[in-house]
Amino acid sequence: MEADMGSRITLVGTVILALIHLLPEFTSVQANELHPHSSNFSKSCSEIEMKALLKFKKDLTDPSDRLSSWIGEDCCKWSGVGCNKKTGRVTKLDLRSPYDQLFLQDFSPLPTFDSRLGGKLNPSLLELKYLDYLDLSLNNFENTSIPKFIGSLEKLTYLNLSLSSFVGLIPPHLGNLSNLRFLDLQASSGFDNYPPTIWVSDLNWISKISSLKFLNLGYVNLSLASTTWLQAVNKLPSLEELHFPSCDLKNLPLSLPVVNFSSILVINLQQNNFGSSIPRWLFNMSTLVSLNLGYNGINDSLSDIDWRHLCNLRVLDLSVNKINGKLNSFVDGLSKCGNIALEMLYLYSNNVGGQIPETLRHLKHLRSLLVSNNSFSGSLPASIGNLSCLEELDVSANNLDGFVPESIGQLSKLVRLFLDGNYWGGVLSETHFLRLKALKYFTISSGNTSLEFDVGPKKWVPPFSLKSISISNCRIGPEFPAWLQTQKELESLILAEAAISDEIPDWFWQLSPQLQYLDLYNNKLRGKLPRSLKFAPDAFAVDLSSNQFEGLLPLCSNVNVLSLRKNLFSGPIPKDIGLQMQMLESLDLSENSLNGSIPSSISKLENLKIISLSNNQLTGEIPNWESSEFLWAIDLSNNNVSGSIPSSICSLPWLYTLKLSGNSLSGELSSLQNCRSLSELSLANNQFSGDIPRWMGEVLPSLSILSLRGNMFSGKIPENLCDPVDLHILDLGSNNLSGQIPPCLGNLRGLRNLASYTPFKPGNRPAYLDEMEFYVKGRILKFTLILDLVNIIDLSRNNLQGEIPKGIASLSTLGTLNLSRNQLTGKIPENIGSLQLLETLDLSGNHLSGPIPASMSSMTSLNHLNLSYNDLSGKIPSVNQFQTLNDPSIYEGNGKLCGPPLPTKCSKPTSDDHPIKDHDDNTPAMLWFYIAMAMGFIVGFWAVCGSLIIKKSWRHAYFRFVDEMMDRIYVSYAVNVPPLLKKLRGKRN
Repeated sequence: MEADMGSRITLVGTVILALIHLLPEFTSVQANELHPHSSNFSKSCSEIEMKALLKFKKDLTDPSDRLSSWIGEDCCKWSGVGCNKKTGRVTKLDLRSPYDQLFLQDFSPLPTFDSRLGGKLNPSLLELKYLDYLDLSLNNFENTSIPKFIGSLEKLTYLNLSLSSFVGLIPPHLGNLSNLRFLDLQASSGFDNYPPTIWVSDLNWISKISSLKFLNLGYVNLSLASTTWLQAVNKLPSLEELHFPSCDLKNLPLSLPVVNFSSILVINLQQNNFGSSIPRWLFNMSTLVSLNLGYNGINDSLSDIDWRHLCNLRVLDLSVNKINGKLNSFVDGLSKCGNIALEMLYLYSNNVGGQIPETLRHLKHLRSLLVSNNSFSGSLPASIGNLSCLEELDVSANNLDGFVPESIGQLSKLVRLFLDGNYWGGVLSETHFLRLKALKYFTISSGNTSLEFDVGPKKWVPPFSLKSISISNCRIGPEFPAWLQTQKELESLILAEAAISDEIPDWFWQLSPQLQYLDLYNNKLRGKLPRSLKFAPDAFAVDLSSNQFEGLLPLCSNVNVLSLRKNLFSGPIPKDIGLQMQMLESLDLSENSLNGSIPSSISKLENLKIISLSNNQLTGEIPNWESSEFLWAIDLSNNNVSGSIPSSICSLPWLYTLKLSGNSLSGELSSLQNCRSLSELSLANNQFSGDIPRWMGEVLPSLSILSLRGNMFSGKIPENLCDPVDLHILDLGSNNLSGQIPPCLGNLRGLRNLASYTPFKPGNRPAYLDEMEFYVKGRILKFTLILDLVNIIDLSRNNLQGEIPKGIASLSTLGTLNLSRNQLTGKIPENIGSLQLLETLDLSGNHLSGPIPASMSSMTSLNHLNLSYNDLSGKIPSVNQFQTLNDPSIYEGNGKLCGPPLPTKCSKPTSDDHPIKDHDDNTPAMLWFYIAMAMGFIVGFWAVCGSLIIKKSWRHAYFRFVDEMMDRIYVSYAVNVPPLLKKLRGKRN
């Protein structure tokens, strides 16, 4: 009994390692358990087995010469070969790649030399009659199927072929390995070989291996067995661990009549997209130690599940689902166990709400609590300080508010503490960090910026030595925090929007060579920076934007992303920037006072993806970027760059954004003819002339934004501009264009569908701040981050003639329509009221006539209207939206318009007040009204008079009634009127 309990504890430990991606280490431990033979042998191997191994080696590729020891006559001494001490028989072949921990645990790249074996597997292994252990994992048998002959190695108890790039069908012959206890065929980690190229057509062969304890088919495509996989697995009575992550199963049966695998300890079904609720039979498995159902789209409630039977559960992963309910239901359910064993709870990215309960203190063994990106509200309970085993706490991206409890400072084992993305208030003091001596990673931010970081005197020495600090939207300043001097292990530092108004002290630059990430965004840091900033090798990013740094630009070697945007830097860009900063992938120097030309050495930046030099005082010509093949965004707008656009710019295969507006560029646009990937093109406010190229819409099919405003383009608007399916911003204003507005603009599909949008959360700033200016609501507005939602057609200040195409009213998502300052004639389209999302409509300065369509009254989004200086007539509508559009300047210059807000009164009532129909629509209606009235008169007349003519008795009765009424009126007059007249005369006298 004690031995069995000991083995259970060992397995639990290996489970935890597996869940944090240390499966290779687990399998090594398991290998020792399953194979008791020592590597010290007293008897050499047989000649048959030695020759078999040499044949096997011959068909392998061994780039790192791992099998160099396979020489001599005693194969028991060869690397990776294990023999039985007494018989000398080969029982073990372990050729697992030795760099598994480097790759899988640290997520580091493989060494520069390839240690993986390749080639093909020779069936000479069948000569090893006593082989019970075979490990070929983490090798590279690319384009090779798992050989069928492996199913004939009948003594195998351990088989590991995981992560070795096998392809094709897993042979069902493996079902013949009736002694197998460990089977690992994991296809891929999901990074280097996805989608999986290895699959199973039928899993029934698994049920033949009745002694199987460990089964891993992770990343193997099991879609063909999606409906029967559980029945096959349910026939394995000894199964303790089941790993089927990312197997495309899509079916998790909600009912299971009998659970045969009653010894199960670990179930990992992560990332299969089941989409259903959690089967209740899972919660009756009292042996369960680890349950992973993350990334499955599961829609269920914590409150509807009976948790009381899972008393041995140590790991629960329900992350990235649609789980709702409240956490206290889960804790209360587990509290019915005598001793709650739970150590890891992963609920991040769900819909769990309510407060984090005080009863959390019952989870005494909890080491990881990850509940970020949910809907928790209220304050963090003080009882969190009772979780003395807690090593990882992540409550980020919720709606928590109030004070951070001081009891959090009692968690002496805490390594990771993530509090960002909430609405904290109050003060963080030394007490909050009192015993956090193990802390390595710390993040906090507050949406209401009322949290103050106050750790007392300048000489405070924290108990921890952090590797990563992220403090944003909190008040740390005004002084630069002196306690950072003590953080000798620091690799990442974020102090963004922290109200620091100080110079960076000299001692900080002694720490910088170890930093891989530095973000001091949006403070009031000032002073000059060292000419050369040194950071860790392969440093990821340095963001010093939105501060008050001045002087010359510094050079930062080894940095991938550099943002010095929105400072006071002046002088030229260093000429050798392309030689000194060859690691650069993103460079943002916008909104400074830089001058001089753009150095040609920038073309040496082979890894460059983004460059933004906008809003400076740069001159000269645009350099060539021929060698920067990954470049996808170039922003040189608002400088004084001259010359033409170099043709080499379209040699960039991934160029997506090109913004050159606000310069002195000229020439033709033929150089853009090969920029077929362009989505955003802004050439506004330059000196380009001639016709807009007819090829533009055809050869640039991906255009979503096109701005040619403020140039000297002439001729007609080419109809090919209607071809790009995603075009949603078209700005051709302030040119010399003529002709008619192309009717095809009504077919722009990019203005008929709402774009999807994911808002950026504080602290998640994009690498490139994509912003553009447009003339909207009567003024220039800058749009940032939401360009995908901005929908504009601006053809203003040209010489366009003809009528407004009626098809424009079909652009259901159009937000701004500006056709002002042209020579347009005709009427405003009657169906313009269909533009329900239109916010800005400017038709001023044309020759439009007729009434204002009453349908415009239903345009509830319209908040900026300009119809001035046209020939419009009739009464201004005064209902619905027009009640808010009461500025007289909107309608001035239309002498025939009348009614409020103009002082001109209408001579007679019209039907213009009706929100649906205007005067023209009422003309046929009024004609039918008069016809109906005449018919009613005729019918009424003959209904009365005709009956009197036909019916004699009715006629006599009618005239008798008239005579009697006349007599009564006469008598009443004779009796009452003369006395009344007599009295009136008496009063006058």
